[in-house]
Amino acid sequence: MIDWARISELRDEIGAEDFEEVVELFLSEVEERLDVLSADKPIPEQEEDMHFLKGSAMNLGFDQLAALCHEGEKSANSGVSVTGLKAIIETYETSKSEFLSKFDTTRAA
Repeated sequence: MIDWARISELRDEIGAEDFEEVVELFLSEVEERLDVLSADKPIPEQEEDMHFLKGSAMNLGFDQLAALCHEGEKSANSGVSVTGLKAIIETYETSKSEFLSKFDTTRAA
């Protein structure tokens, strides 16, 4: 679900303090985008949403979320409305919970 090696790599690259800021920004921006996900949007907007979410998820190592968003992006790119929005949101919530439970223990170190 989560690529912990990617997270460690990113944290090492930017430092612990900046990493916390990146995490806060990631969670905020992704949640804003998830709040407006809709199969009723025009397909180009769905594709843009999926592309944004995929890239964000990949940057922070949320692999399963990135994979679902990639599939959604491909669908929209083919002119088909994105399905599985509920699964995308649920995967984000599960990934976020797992990440924060581990991240909180690494912050204390």
